[in-house]
Amino acid sequence: MKAQRIVILGGTGFVGRHLVPRLARDGHAITVLTRNRDRKREISVLPRVRLVNADVHDPATLARRLAGADAAINLVGILNERGSDGSGFRKAHVELAASLTTACRETGVSRLLQMSSLRAGEGESHYLRSRGEAEERVRSSALAWTIFRPSVIFGDGDGLFFRFADLLRIAPLLPLARAHAKFAPVFAGDVAEAFARALAHPRTAGQIYELAGPRTIELGELVRWTARLIGKRRVVLPLPDALGYAQALVGEWLPGKPISRDNFRSLKLDSVAREDGLAALGIVATPMEAVMPALLAPR
Repeated sequence: MKAQRIVILGGTGFVGRHLVPRLARDGHAITVLTRNRDRKREISVLPRVRLVNADVHDPATLARRLAGADAAINLVGILNERGSDGSGFRKAHVELAASLTTACRETGVSRLLQMSSLRAGEGESHYLRSRGEAEERVRSSALAWTIFRPSVIFGDGDGLFFRFADLLRIAPLLPLARAHAKFAPVFAGDVAEAFARALAHPRTAGQIYELAGPRTIELGELVRWTARLIGKRRVVLPLPDALGYAQALVGEWLPGKPISRDNFRSLKLDSVAREDGLAALGIVATPMEAVMPALLAPR
């Protein structure tokens, strides 16, 4: 496989910490654009990986950093925003996708891999709607694009199991909104592998891959399983939607914003794949039971 020059947006986030080492093993020359390169020095020690301070929302900066690249990867995404009017989601997802596709065309970067989400463009949440609008910008760009729609992603330091584990360590009872929402958690390593294989195979251009794990699980069951993994006996209390909405409203004002009204709206739709994108790329999905027990076992 020919080594490529790749520019990654959002490469210092959770998925990026899995993807950058995976692409480095293939010999690619990787530039990761970040707001603070000093905070992610562990990535910069990888061979052929360079961290560059850059404001990816500035079109001129974006075009300058893309010049000479063979491909761009956009991993930028947020789950919550300041305020509740959707403007934060639009900036992070829609406006950035528009700026990126324009910069790619202007600099001759024809290949673009875009991170999205299962159920993008559906439902009432700003998160899912903005993900769908970003996809539209990418699909209409005339670039050789590939879009990935994962379910919730798990792995070391994730925002799913690890966040609930932190709550369960201090809360003997955990009220839970939308406890019956369904997910098919997908391993971060499998997501990284999907991106790597797409880069290696031009046939993936123009394709959308739904990425999900082998097991569908309700949120309440997932939280109870997490409690068992960390060795805690906890009561998980499913809330009716009226109380769940109230919890989300209060959660917007708590440190770290553990849940918001937009999260609540997103949870109305099950995050379960309709097509097996991992299998289409020749990847056998990793079950969460093979990864999370070792990561969350009591020390």
